[in-house]
Amino acid sequence: QVQLVESGGGLVQAGGSLRLSCAASGRTFSSYGMGWFRQAPGKEREFVAGISTTWTGTSTYYVDSVKGRFTISRDNAKNTVYLQMNSLKPEDPAVYYCTADTQRRWSVPRSTEEYDYWGQGTQVTVSS
Repeated sequence: QVQLVESGGGLVQAGGSLRLSCAASGRTFSSYGMGWFRQAPGKEREFVAGISTTWTGTSTYYVDSVKGRFTISRDNAKNTVYLQMNSLKPEDPAVYYCTADTQRRWSVPRSTEEYDYWGQGTQVTVSS
């Protein structure tokens, strides 16, 4: 069983930055693929960013709408994954979820079905 606890959400002005953190339990954290999804009211949960140790090496992947603004990273010594969010836009507000994939894959998973464990979410609000 893997437990994920997100933190770092809050209210920020458009153009500002936030860094989300996700602390994970488990002795094999370094082998997990980690992802961030978000869900706005009335919308489906969508993939934002992922970082995985695939069969070809460590890979990251971002949804087009956040490329160049968001950065996912991990600190395996701290069992923590981060999402640095810069240049936040009015379309970014949502509940952001951290998620873990325990399978080794050929690429970074991007669908909710490929992830095994989820955090409780942290709210990100952007004021214009």
